[in-house]
Amino acid sequence: MKIGFIGDIVGRPGRAMVRRYLSQLRQSEELDFVIGNYENASHGFGLTEKNAHELFRAGFDVMTGGNHTWDKKEIKGLLESLPLLRPINYPDGVPGRGVQIFEVHGERLAVVNIMGHFAMPMVDNPFIAASRIVDSLEKEGVDHIFIDMHAEATSEKRALLMMLRERVSAIVGTHTHVGTDDLVIDRGCAYVSDVGLTGCRDNVIGVDSKVPIERFMTGLPGRFDVPDKCKSILQMVVIHIENGRAIHAKKIRVYSEGDIETALHARIEE
Repeated sequence: MKIGFIGDIVGRPGRAMVRRYLSQLRQSEELDFVIGNYENASHGFGLTEKNAHELFRAGFDVMTGGNHTWDKKEIKGLLESLPLLRPINYPDGVPGRGVQIFEVHGERLAVVNIMGHFAMPMVDNPFIAASRIVDSLEKEGVDHIFIDMHAEATSEKRALLMMLRERVSAIVGTHTHVGTDDLVIDRGCAYVSDVGLTGCRDNVIGVDSKVPIERFMTGLPGRFDVPDKCKSILQMVVIHIENGRAIHAKKIRVYSEGDIETALHARIEE
């Protein structure tokens, strides 16, 4: 099973890169299943119904969320009607689900969305939630388990890897929008601290640089704005899984100028 994951699709430029290149990547990389993170897809904040359908038409099988999941009011209905996840460690009674099981070529794949604690909204303990859901999936006989951990702190993401590396197929990080170079396969678990954004690459984490600079200079708030035109990038991790264990992983970067590069192959740690 070959899985592609695109993290933090930011606004119109990110969606444009997905529309332009995802179908091509599905074919060239022979991907069986593609996951994306939607939480910044609609002008940087949340997801609208129109943009949800746009992204699914482009080639996603399921999409995960994070702290901006709730920024658009219509998300509550979309979580019930579309293959959209929100972090599993929101309290009981919150709309939506944090895990979904799919059948891919006769094998079951569980996709789990978890949110960290540091500098994030109040949620239940992510490590306890992760341990419980993996226990449950193992009891159901699900071998392929993919986790998107949406978190600010790389230490939280690394700790989750140390906890679950012998029990899950992949743990990928999202939220910071800055891709890391620590792609590894550790005891059969593919891991990267952050996949990096898909969207504008020539500003500040996908938004126009004016307001972030003013914030840093003055401490005053301002409204972040995603430019309509910019130099863009699509960042994807491709993971090959057999019998529930990752056997190969690589990072692909696609630039708006048309260049496609394999940025990194996973180091295998045993």
